[in-house]
Amino acid sequence: MDFARHQNLHTIIMLRDVIRKWWRCELSFADREGTVVEWAKEGFIPPPNDFCRLSLSSPEGMRRCQQSVQVLHEQFRGPRKLRHAASHECHLGFQIVGAPLYVHGEYQGFFFVEGFCRVAPSPAEAQRLKEKLREVHPAAPELDRAVERIPVFSAADLEKLTDLLEFSVDEISSFEDELSRKDERILNLSTELAQRYAFDNLIGTSPAIQQVFRLLEKVAQSEATVLIQGESGTGKELIARALHYNGPRKEQPLVVQSCAAFNESLLEVALFGQVKGAFPGAHRDQRGLLEAADGGTLYLDGIGELPVTLQVKLLRVFQEGTFTPVGGSVPRQVDVRFICATHRDLEEQVKAGGFREDLYYRVNVIRLVAPPLRERRDDLPLLVDHFLRKHQRSAPRRRVLSEEAQAALAAYGWPGNVRELENEIERLLVLGSDLEVLPAGLLSARIREAGRVGEPTLGALLGQGGNLNEAVERLEREMIGQGLVRTGNNKSQLARELGISRSNLILKIARYALEDPSSPPPEASA
Repeated sequence: MDFARHQNLHTIIMLRDVIRKWWRCELSFADREGTVVEWAKEGFIPPPNDFCRLSLSSPEGMRRCQQSVQVLHEQFRGPRKLRHAASHECHLGFQIVGAPLYVHGEYQGFFFVEGFCRVAPSPAEAQRLKEKLREVHPAAPELDRAVERIPVFSAADLEKLTDLLEFSVDEISSFEDELSRKDERILNLSTELAQRYAFDNLIGTSPAIQQVFRLLEKVAQSEATVLIQGESGTGKELIARALHYNGPRKEQPLVVQSCAAFNESLLEVALFGQVKGAFPGAHRDQRGLLEAADGGTLYLDGIGELPVTLQVKLLRVFQEGTFTPVGGSVPRQVDVRFICATHRDLEEQVKAGGFREDLYYRVNVIRLVAPPLRERRDDLPLLVDHFLRKHQRSAPRRRVLSEEAQAALAAYGWPGNVRELENEIERLLVLGSDLEVLPAGLLSARIREAGRVGEPTLGALLGQGGNLNEAVERLEREMIGQGLVRTGNNKSQLARELGISRSNLILKIARYALEDPSSPPPEASA
């Protein structure tokens, strides 16, 4: 147990100051073996009591003082472990009072104060005290003034001291418990983080994603540069995190930067850092992401968006492991593994002159393609189930999609890939918060439109001829008519979905003669 960190606890600092100020004594600590930690160090602060100080300055005196402390130690660690303060008389006849420290139910030592009397010594007692000291320190100087300076504790003083010692060990015990809880939380988070990005937690059983898994298993333990290509929303960053957290640098930082997030100047500073005075407003040195990722991994998303001037500086990092901050003149060394991602075709960019060929070969050491969702439709049910679980953790019951909703999702092309699917599922759970079975009517219009067969599409409605007003009316009539069917003639719900007032919706229903006279409004029947 590291007792040095306890010396800086506010409670221990205050306790030490109070004991020195009120009683002219020193707070000490004995470990779980009964050894006084401070006495084993050179230059420890001696007790204000001259008799104790002189005794501790001689080998025999130190031995007897340690034996006196051991007596109190035996009381605390005995079969019947004391949980409260106790006192003992030392070899010189002074009082020692201590309070045991228990952490997680285990005895760890005790804090104590020694070198005081309950009553002022009489002349005969003072003489015996001098004789005892000269047994261990024959060369002790004149001690008459030392007798006058012996701390004397009243019953009230002893009670206060006992309370303070017991309070201090309770504070340290609570402090250690909190540290243990934090360590446990950190361990749990680290374990969760490692599991979260484990390959077997990347969702999918389709041949396309299984091919990615097989390549990941081969690449993860290497430190080779990896280029991840794929459309937006295919999970390129998730793959990059899986590579890092399953690789040899998993204990080091993973730093993420989008190359399209900043303009050229800001991106240069973000990557390489700056020195003070590099440009107006650069009032201090700033560490870049390359230094932040030193020893770990730098994930550059959108590498195809990197300006050509920065490609030259980045190439030097790939080749030599060095870079120069903005405004600096001294190169700096870094050890970084690069994982890059892009939705662009870098080969075509090289041919067009938008991407340096030498950098392309450095980036494209191992190429990994994240398949779009349309090429892994077999994974759709697994992904839907995963996102339903992810976004309804606190829900008292598990919700599912209706068969119509599942069919609509399967018929959609998913241009936004997995990210678009996750957003749609989260939207469904919010809109259908009071439903156990989520209907197709809650899906976004673009998904419902793609899933309709034999129904007029937007293109068909607009391609029937006529002027703009007639086309808009046909579209409006179709949307309201389908909405009434979908909502079971619930005008309030449909008005909310269409973003118009209920009264305005009723006027449009009457205008287009869409009301079914045989069906009373559900608002009324309810």
